[in-house]
Amino acid sequence: MSLREGYFQKLVELVKLLRSPDGCPWDREQTRETLKPMLIEETYEVLDALENGEAEELCDELGDLLFQILFHSKIAEEKEEFNIHDVCYKNYKKMVERHPHVFGNESYANSKELLKNWEDIKNEQRKAEGRPVKKESLLDGTPRRLPALYEAYQISSKAARIGFDWDNIESIRDQFLEEFEELQNALEEGNKEKVKSEVGDLLFSALNISRRLGIDPETALKGANRKFTRRFKSMESYFIARGKALKETGFQEMERVWQNQKVSEPD
Repeated sequence: MSLREGYFQKLVELVKLLRSPDGCPWDREQTRETLKPMLIEETYEVLDALENGEAEELCDELGDLLFQILFHSKIAEEKEEFNIHDVCYKNYKKMVERHPHVFGNESYANSKELLKNWEDIKNEQRKAEGRPVKKESLLDGTPRRLPALYEAYQISSKAARIGFDWDNIESIRDQFLEEFEELQNALEEGNKEKVKSEVGDLLFSALNISRRLGIDPETALKGANRKFTRRFKSMESYFIARGKALKETGFQEMERVWQNQKVSEPD
C-alpha cells in the first residue's frame, strides 16, 4: 500500500479540525452560500489544469476541488443531514446500479446504444429506491446555472442520444448557412428581437459542429480567444514600434499586418 493512501481520512479529519472551536475562525464562518463562488472557481481551475496538460497542476487543483466537497459534507454533517461517507456510499451505489452491463445482466452493443438507454437506467434506479421519477422531459435535469455554451452542449447531446441529431457535419453546415440567411433576413427587416433570436440559432448550430466532432466547445473557444489576443498584441507591437497607435491606423493597414501575422504563426 502506498504511504499516501491514508490521506483521504486525514483530510476529512483536517476539515473537522478547521471547523472546530480550536480550528480556524475563517473556516468556521463559512456557509453553503459563501462557499458557492469558491466551488465554481476551483472547478474552473481544474478545467484550466486539464487544458494545460500538466499532471502536477491537475493533481493540485483536483485536491482543491476535493477540499470543497469535504467542506460541504462537513457542513451537512453539522446539520445532521449526511457526511462524506454517505456521499461516497451513495455515489458508489449509484454507479454500480447505472452500469447493469458491468455489474448485472444487461448487454449493449456499444456506447451509443448504452447512452440511448441511459435515462431509462436512471429512472429504473429511482423507482427501485422508491423515489418519484420527476422528469417529464429528456432535457429536464440540466443544471440551470450552467453557462449557455455548456447548456447548449448538454441539451443537444441528450437529444442526440435518442437519435435526434444531424446525419453528418455537412448537414450541420447546411443548417448553419440556413440560420445565417435567416439572420440576414432579420437584419433587413430591422427587427431587433428577431435578430437576437437568429444570432442564438446561429451560435447553437456552430456549437453542434463542436459536439459532433467530440471537441469541448469551451476549450476550442478559449484557444481561439488566446490566439486572437496573441495576434492582436503582435499587431499592436508592430505599430507601436513605428510610432503609430491603432486608433490612428486604417482597417486595411491593420488587416495587412494581421494577415502577415497569420502567415508567420499558422493555426
